[in-house]
Amino acid sequence: MTSLASVLHLKPTSPRFTSTPTNGSRSSSRRRPSFGSIKEDVSGIAQSFVDTHREASPASPTSPTLTSPTSTSPKEIKEPRKWELPEMQHCPDFCCPCGGFLGWKQIRLGGRGLSRSYGDLRVLGNLQAKGWAWETTDSGRELRPPQADLAVDLAPPRPPPGTSAIEKLPREVLDIIISHLAVDIPPNGYTPRNVDLVSCLLTSRTLHAATLSVLYRNMTFPHSIIFSKALNHMSTYPALGTLVRRLDFSHFTSVGLGRTKQMNAEIQNLTSRTLLQMLDLLPNLKECLLQEHLEGDISVDVVRKLFMGLPNLQAVDLCGCSTQSFSQIFQEALTAGPALPPDSIPAPMFDLLLSRLVNLTHLDLTHTQVNDSALLAIPETACITHLSLSRCTRLRPSVLVEFLSTHPAVCDSLVFLNLLTDATRFRLLEADDVKALLPKLPRTLRSLNLGGARVTSEHVPLLVPLTRHLEELGLSSADLSVKDVNQFFTRTPETDPEADPEQKKRNSTPLPPSTLCYLDLAKVTQMTIGSIFNLNQCLLLTEQSYPLQVIEFSEKLINPLRERAKTQRSSVGWTDRELGRRGWYVRDPASMPNVPTDDGARSWKVGARWWGMRKIPVAVGEVGGIYGHYMFKK
Repeated sequence: MTSLASVLHLKPTSPRFTSTPTNGSRSSSRRRPSFGSIKEDVSGIAQSFVDTHREASPASPTSPTLTSPTSTSPKEIKEPRKWELPEMQHCPDFCCPCGGFLGWKQIRLGGRGLSRSYGDLRVLGNLQAKGWAWETTDSGRELRPPQADLAVDLAPPRPPPGTSAIEKLPREVLDIIISHLAVDIPPNGYTPRNVDLVSCLLTSRTLHAATLSVLYRNMTFPHSIIFSKALNHMSTYPALGTLVRRLDFSHFTSVGLGRTKQMNAEIQNLTSRTLLQMLDLLPNLKECLLQEHLEGDISVDVVRKLFMGLPNLQAVDLCGCSTQSFSQIFQEALTAGPALPPDSIPAPMFDLLLSRLVNLTHLDLTHTQVNDSALLAIPETACITHLSLSRCTRLRPSVLVEFLSTHPAVCDSLVFLNLLTDATRFRLLEADDVKALLPKLPRTLRSLNLGGARVTSEHVPLLVPLTRHLEELGLSSADLSVKDVNQFFTRTPETDPEADPEQKKRNSTPLPPSTLCYLDLAKVTQMTIGSIFNLNQCLLLTEQSYPLQVIEFSEKLINPLRERAKTQRSSVGWTDRELGRRGWYVRDPASMPNVPTDDGARSWKVGARWWGMRKIPVAVGEVGGIYGHYMFKK
């Protein structure tokens, strides 16, 4: 079996595995269109998101007009007329390694020799058409650009090929520079992408070699046409497959291509067969990001290839794959078929699957049937930093507390812990469980979500020490008062249970302030409009709560906050934001001009910038697509 090292993400009975995240390429800042997906808005304040969508290009009247629904279920798109399909399906060709291009000065001028100057190229243009587009003629005489002759005379001599300053840079430096030009996500599903990288490919031999690795390192597929073209190209040039480190389908959708369901079934661009062919061409693949839109294209052979045929694989994400057919395929791949090698994964799936992940660092088992024995089977050699057990109904509280308190894989390394549950349906932690867990949590923790647990006023003295190092704290459905919440931001010795007794008597030396940037108080019944805006009694919206930036409230409170913003002239420096089922009250950075601007970026967020993420990312990159939907919208 492959040494799968880091994250396991499972939506209802659907696994996601990944290992220590590697540095991903930088995504484009432009909005990527896809249906039912969201991405962070880098131009707005915290918790500003946009629903990505497709729009018809004004320059292409034949392009269909597409709209983006607010849910993950895309609406039916009217099929375009047949003569419009070739125009819609036009996609750029992938660039092939070019060994014959020798530079612009080697262009032949219609048999008259090689190009040596600007004038030679202009003559070539005159022979083929009417000259250069920016030049005009007056009475048959050419008008040259102002001071063109002077510019040619004063130009420094060009260095010999391969000796320019940028070509002499170390390969590692060139790689970093060229990575800034990479665009993983196209501006829309049809226009060319990575045109800057293609230009670099044609510049020189040195830049060509350096650019190829960037171009093929992270491959993003927004629809099946690009996938099919990439597969055909790499089948012709198998050496390119050795450059690929990430397959990213997080933005994939079959909607918007002007096709019916029957057409998608007939075209066969992306199927379980072609997906397996692609994986066979990628021996050095490290990250494979799949999702629910590919659920029908994941076969037994694909699963077996991912877990037993790719020795360098570090991360697998199967976000949202939850159908019964997928579950059967996944289990069959691990338990049936040809005999597995001795070190492979036998049944039962969860217990022995987790027991084989000796280098596990990220584990997302959200809404799965994982049980106690599977958690305890995790090898002690694992070093889990990110763990999500949200809505796992088969876990026993006592075993969970023991696991988090004593297991070597988590007790000293956790940075992100999500234990969120819906208290109206299932409560994972009762009051005694919370009391036993809080003192055992490590100081490495930066994000803790106890939403749905029975948290009361008696737990506040145990929560206050955690707010010295936590940046996110989720307490939805907690039974807390305004006075209880104030204690997170009132740091005097008498309110801190860890303070020295003598210090309590003196009551003079202040303790470290709160580090909370995000606080989830959704469904906390004692939080009302009247209480949070009583600034003499509640510290949430005051400067004393800084660095608190985002407070999550339920819809019952967000709606009145929005109405208040419309009617109240005075502002307290906060504004409402919402997305899907979630709503936030966000501090405006302009309200505190004397403090440094915090864009929310943290290394433990693995590329995300805003607060309150519920899906663990498995690869470093900009948040978007359906991954952004599961991370912030649900």
